[in-house]
Amino acid sequence: MILDDILERKRQEVQAAQQHLSLRDLKQRVSKYQSERSFKDALTDGNTIHLISELKRKSPSKGMLRERFDPVALAQEMQEAGAHALSVLTDEHFFGGSLDFLRTVKQFTDIPALRKDFIIDPYQIYQAAAYQADAILLLVCALNDEQLNEYIRLAASLGMDALVEIHADDELQRAIDAEAQIIGINHRDLKTFEMDMQLSERLMGRMPAGKVIVAESGIHTAADVARMQDLGAHALLIGESLMVAENVGNKIQELFGAIWAQD
Repeated sequence: MILDDILERKRQEVQAAQQHLSLRDLKQRVSKYQSERSFKDALTDGNTIHLISELKRKSPSKGMLRERFDPVALAQEMQEAGAHALSVLTDEHFFGGSLDFLRTVKQFTDIPALRKDFIIDPYQIYQAAAYQADAILLLVCALNDEQLNEYIRLAASLGMDALVEIHADDELQRAIDAEAQIIGINHRDLKTFEMDMQLSERLMGRMPAGKVIVAESGIHTAADVARMQDLGAHALLIGESLMVAENVGNKIQELFGAIWAQD
């Protein structure tokens, strides 16, 4: 399975990174880090549905999405078009990302940025802080309950939010038990890469009050955006639809313009 391959490579990458910079030294570098941008607040400010706009050059399932990939120019275009936050892929091998993209994007934009990667070790959370992330992605399917609880709290101690992502019905309760505040419902199963656009419909009604709900994957039209808002999503994380668009700003307006105009 692709997910297993990705997670095995992550273990190797973490080991290699620690040979270059020890966990102890990395902790010292981020000991005073506190994000000045709230990812959670950016998704709940106002009454409209919010956009987390993703910078993703390629994916294992679709291959290259955008040949001419300038993360800073794209991020600025996304912000200008109304994006409330950014999701920056930092996996290099499978997604063409980079931690450097994260830090550079933060320097040239004013909205919060999520480190989107396959986090399996505390080292990666300290890395995220070192590269100025405002939030991290945690995959329920990649972590046990102890890790999930630990990593949510570690992120908070470093001033970062955690977007806790689920891909199946049985993962929701684990996210709730871990006291996740931001829960992402990904319609794409990362083990099979199959889409289930009914997942949000099944799960949103089971969310406890006070949770910030993010719908992810398979959102391509204004009708999709409206449907997710009607179901109760606070925000949408959209990558592929934007990355394959000739003009990212125009695509954002196509998807959200009518809804945002009503706010």
